[in-house]
Amino acid sequence: MPSKTKPLTEAQLAAYEAGRDIGSDLLQAIREMKAGQGRVVYSAAIEARKRTGLSQSQFATLLGVSVRTLQGWEQGRKQPSGAARTLLAIARTNPKAVLAVVEKDPA
Repeated sequence: MPSKTKPLTEAQLAAYEAGRDIGSDLLQAIREMKAGQGRVVYSAAIEARKRTGLSQSQFATLLGVSVRTLQGWEQGRKQPSGAARTLLAIARTNPKAVLAVVEKDPA
């Protein structure tokens, strides 16, 4: 679930990055993953796209969204709404129907 905090200003971000030890952060992340403390994000968007066999760019075009939006859905940073959620459900359950639309569309 997205955080409700305000984004950092440029100065705050620069100060944070200046004091950061990325090597230590990476080692800590590896320790957490080994200990099973990681978090797996289920993405209906990834499942739907993979079932169609389309690339991110092809699938994004089919859905009428940018590749960046699709990537946000796939990475769990954003959630599709309304019609997009319905199209993803159709692609997941009946990928042939989605592919038939792609084949019939001359664009």
